[in-house]
Amino acid sequence: MENKKALKLIDKILTDLEKSGINTDVLIEDLKSLRSFALEQQVPLVVKVLRLTYEHIEENDSFLIPIPDDEPIEENEAPVEKSEDQNPVESLKYLISLLKDLKNKMNVMDLADYRDALNA
Repeated sequence: MENKKALKLIDKILTDLEKSGINTDVLIEDLKSLRSFALEQQVPLVVKVLRLTYEHIEENDSFLIPIPDDEPIEENEAPVEKSEDQNPVESLKYLISLLKDLKNKMNVMDLADYRDALNA
């Protein structure tokens, strides 16, 4: 996201998650606000991921989607292990942090993985 207000909101969400975990009341409102920035910037993948994310949190009072597995980029490169895959706060922090740099192909691929997992 390139909008300065959106970036500030992303930082606020990450800080709130770090301090108090998944506080559904504040978090859902922040995600909806962030989604409006994505609508303005016309980023359909982000719009969808954010909507699916806050709907998932509303239904489950948590974020139950693990961090997507990294796949090796080259044959001889080992995948990066993520020990926090089952931690809802860490996974949600990772998802939100992906939104900071949508020009990074890996971030977009991971967002697509989150979208697919949320749709499943």
